[in-house]
Amino acid sequence: MKEHTGERIAFFGGKGGVGKTTCSAAYALALAEKGRRTLLVSTDPAHSLGDLLNVRTGDEACQVRDFLYVREIDPERASRRYLEEAKENMRGLAAPRLWNEVERQMDFAAASPGADEAALFDEMVSVILEAEGAYDRIVFDTAPTGHTLRLLSLPELMGVWIEGMLARRRKTRELRKMLHNASGLADDDQPEDRVYALLQRRKNRFAFARKRLLDPSFTSFYFVVNPERLSILEAFKARNLLNKYGIPVGGVVVNRVIPEQADGAFLAQRREQEKVHLQEVEKRFGDLPLLHIPLEPKDIQGMEGIRAVSERFRRENFGGI
Repeated sequence: MKEHTGERIAFFGGKGGVGKTTCSAAYALALAEKGRRTLLVSTDPAHSLGDLLNVRTGDEACQVRDFLYVREIDPERASRRYLEEAKENMRGLAAPRLWNEVERQMDFAAASPGADEAALFDEMVSVILEAEGAYDRIVFDTAPTGHTLRLLSLPELMGVWIEGMLARRRKTRELRKMLHNASGLADDDQPEDRVYALLQRRKNRFAFARKRLLDPSFTSFYFVVNPERLSILEAFKARNLLNKYGIPVGGVVVNRVIPEQADGAFLAQRREQEKVHLQEVEKRFGDLPLLHIPLEPKDIQGMEGIRAVSERFRRENFGGI
């Protein structure tokens, strides 16, 4: 990516329905309008980004404004692509008589818990790799919190798993070398270990992703909450888990705050309850940058609707915009 100081990758997450897509789109638009070439990527299976912006989006990046590009990753397509790539890698390694059984076992593995997350994370790593040199910033609009946390914990978990596989493979190579030498053959005659090479490439990809995700000067995670008890509690628990994995949290967006000019007895009562929740936000996240976005009288839709929200990101210099 082009050299400049500050964050390059931003994740927006939170409880379902709090407005992550709106906030991530507004943030991306604010970056683009400052002349930063920005890729906005949705990993949410709900595919609401295109509907929000009133643009046609897909699995390939498309330009929707100057300096702003949008892509919606299709998790099902990512899983199929991930499985086909794995099969292609294995096709030349398994004996022909065993291939049908190998393929059957891989199909079973693809249906196991965590397979979709692994495929989606692999797609995210590909996005980050491909964006090097092409974009100044990447903004991820993520799925609800639990799914996102499983996704972001994968570099640590998969790295450990692959390292174990490599260790076993190294022992196999050493044994093969001993047998090779006992047969009186030169080291140059040993065939290339393609399995080891594939595992090493996977390890390098996950190491790259882990390095990027854990670098606070490169990556930030932003929580979006509503002034409601459950979304605040979920974000707080998620923050503790992100801290455990060392993923930096850059700030919290408090979305749909009742504006001061809103009148009526019902809203006045609701505002009193909201004050309690805003105090809770301050208590739990007061050490982080906070941005309050008021509840709008109409649904936010299209670029003009998003622009009104992006103005608040710029005005508060949230996320270093």
